[in-house]
Amino acid sequence: MDNEQGFIQSIVVELENEEYAIPVEFIGGIERIQQITRVPKTTSFIKGVINLRGVITPIIDLRERFGLSPKEHNDSTRIIIAEMESFNVGFIVDAAYDVVNIPNEAIEPNPKVIGTKDIDYIDGVAKVGNRLLMLLNLERTLSHDNYQIERDQDD
Repeated sequence: MDNEQGFIQSIVVELENEEYAIPVEFIGGIERIQQITRVPKTTSFIKGVINLRGVITPIIDLRERFGLSPKEHNDSTRIIIAEMESFNVGFIVDAAYDVVNIPNEAIEPNPKVIGTKDIDYIDGVAKVGNRLLMLLNLERTLSHDNYQIERDQDD
């Protein structure tokens, strides 16, 4: 995950009082929670779709995706719009905070913890000041456990 600049610029989001970092290069926007249209016969953490400025965007609840306890949406709840290779997808998070520059040398490999599930969607852990940030890999978040979100290009 190293880059030529010597750091990774990331947005800090919160899930169940833990902070995660998402590289800004994947972020297309941050939206307030809004009406989500449920799509039948989808897995429970795929909450449905929204119409975002004319683009139908699938929405994933990261709390549920990561097996965390459910929480009612509030004024801090945000949808992080990620620009994937061929489509956009929204991720519901408890809150979105600041943008931080994470030095490459501050990033350590994902720790192996006994008793945890396969967490290959975490690229590593970074210590920034007095904060520990888990670096999310959004592509691996989408293609895990025998499902994959894709969008056909009809251009």
